[in-house]
Amino acid sequence: MGDKIDLLDEVEPIIYSKKKLDLSYFLYVLFILSFICILLFPKIYIQQQIYFKSRDIAKLKSEYDMLKEENRLIKTSVEEIRYKNQILDTLF
Repeated sequence: MGDKIDLLDEVEPIIYSKKKLDLSYFLYVLFILSFICILLFPKIYIQQQIYFKSRDIAKLKSEYDMLKEENRLIKTSVEEIRYKNQILDTLF
């Protein structure tokens, strides 16, 4: 029975090897995380800037379209007034 316990004591560290987390492992993980952040930060920043610029462009485009429509309506009313003035001038 003692031989079996001795054999299990010798094999146990191999089967149940526990990896201890030391300072070098922590620094390695910290380095990997910082590297990922450095790579992703510019991409996120640029996407955010593109989104805000496109939102501003869409707002300006809608204002431009509205002003074009308003200009068309004003031109139409000016033509009507001009036509009425020409007809009224010829009648009197």
